[in-house]
Amino acid sequence: MDFPSLLALSVGLAMDATAVSAARGLAVPQLRVRHAVKVALFFGGFQAGMPLAGWALGSGVGPYVAAWDHWIAFALLAGIGLKMLHEARQAGGPPEGRSERELFGLRVMLVLAVATSIDAFAVGITLPMLDAPLAVSLTTIGVTTAVLSALGLVAGRRFGALLGRRLDAFGGLVLVALGVKILVEHLSA
Repeated sequence: MDFPSLLALSVGLAMDATAVSAARGLAVPQLRVRHAVKVALFFGGFQAGMPLAGWALGSGVGPYVAAWDHWIAFALLAGIGLKMLHEARQAGGPPEGRSERELFGLRVMLVLAVATSIDAFAVGITLPMLDAPLAVSLTTIGVTTAVLSALGLVAGRRFGALLGRRLDAFGGLVLVALGVKILVEHLSA
């Protein structure tokens, strides 16, 4: 997997966390530096850690599914992307009127970090099949998510609810496009 594709994958994966961060920014009464650090560490850390777990699983089964790896990558990425598109269309707005503890408490942040990184676990399964370098992949995914989550928090505070659902939709489109790209490249090779 080349770096531009890895970066596109990272941006796509980061959109859930970025949208959640934007909603946090919208709802928090006063935005503080510690909020940005917290969302960056939680979301970036989990987005980097979950593909590692998926990678371990993918490395073990990779040789057995080499003939089907492009179809598996396509199905996982497209499935995750379509799920994100579907969720972006669902009704419901950002969490408003909540305390700082309700928005940034340890338990809340853990649940949100796990929920937004499950797709990264699934992507991690496909990385060995695509010969993606582990350290570069994890670093790119984690740093991209950390930066975009912190920016999403600030943007949510500044621009309100306009970004949340659109970020999910954009991330879903990126993942579907990446899945299609992988499938086309392997079928035409």
